[in-house]
This record gives sequence, structure tokens and C-alpha cells, in this order.
Amino acid sequence: MTKTALLYWASTVLLSLIYLAAAGFYLTNLQLVQDGFTAFGFPAYLVPLLIVAKITAPLAILTRLSVRLSDLAYAGIFYHLLLAISAHLNAGDGGYGPALAALALMLTSFLTQNAARKTPSPNVPAVPGLAPPARQST
Repeated sequence: MTKTALLYWASTVLLSLIYLAAAGFYLTNLQLVQDGFTAFGFPAYLVPLLIVAKITAPLAILTRLSVRLSDLAYAGIFYHLLLAISAHLNAGDGGYGPALAALALMLTSFLTQNAARKTPSPNVPAVPGLAPPARQST
């Protein structure tokens, strides 16, 4: 296993654990999480939707039944984390650190996936020192 592939798997597993643990926390502390969302100015009905997303996105990435679905899951995680960072910065509560760390893991996982997966993603840009970009089929 190459260093880049090892980096992919480490970042992907850590990101998946963060998301699955968050889903578990949301499920076991639903009212607390909903109250937190409303304190940030978000509707409480987003919490059940995020529970589903926090379970299905890591599964889509880990199982990679479809490269397109996996890349869509990465996009969803990316926007979720940007919004989480923004919400905490706007609230001024200093709680953006975990989302920032998860964003770093997500970017690492996304950018290194072609080094570890059999079917490369055509959406991964070429990064010097990492795996070559996906080959375009003709």
C-alpha cells in the first residue's frame, strides 16, 4: 500500500467515524441538538435530515458502489462542513474547530481517493505529489 493510499484510508475512516458518531449523538440527544439548532437560527426539522445524511454519506464513500454517488457524498459533506464552520463563526462560540478538522480530513480523503480506489473519480484534480488524475475513457 502506498503512502497516498494509506493517507486516503486513514482520513476516510476518521471522517466516517466522526460522521457516524455525530449521527449517534444526534439520535440519542435529539431534543438537545434541536434546541442547539434553533439557538443558531436553524429550523429543528433539519436534524432528522442530517441524521440520515451523516449515516448515508460515509456509507456511500466507504462502499463506493458508484463513483458518482461517492463524489456527491463528498460534495454534501463539503457544504455541510462549510455551513457548520460558518454557523459557529457567526455565533461566536468558538465551536468551529471540529468542523474545520473534519473539513481537512474530507479534503484529504477526496484528493487522495484515486490512489487507493480501483475506479478513479474523474472529479479529482491533479495534485503534485499525489496520484495522477483519472484517465478519461474514449
